[in-house]
Amino acid sequence: MAGGFTQVVKEAHKALDDMKYEIAAELGLPVYQGSEDYWGHIQTRDAGRVGGHMTRKLVAFGQLALGGEATTD
Repeated sequence: MAGGFTQVVKEAHKALDDMKYEIAAELGLPVYQGSEDYWGHIQTRDAGRVGGHMTRKLVAFGQLALGGEATTD
């Protein structure tokens, strides 16, 4: 892989991709799985919103996995 990045959990890529498209749909963005990950017609701000929502969900999952309470901020 480029940059020396190795995946710790190979199945994570599909799960994260599914999450990305699920969040994009929730935000009403016109992107669909199978579109070869082309998001060139999406504004940078909207793509960033998807990433921000993904980060919040992943942090909440991590907190729950560690036995804490998930925050919804």
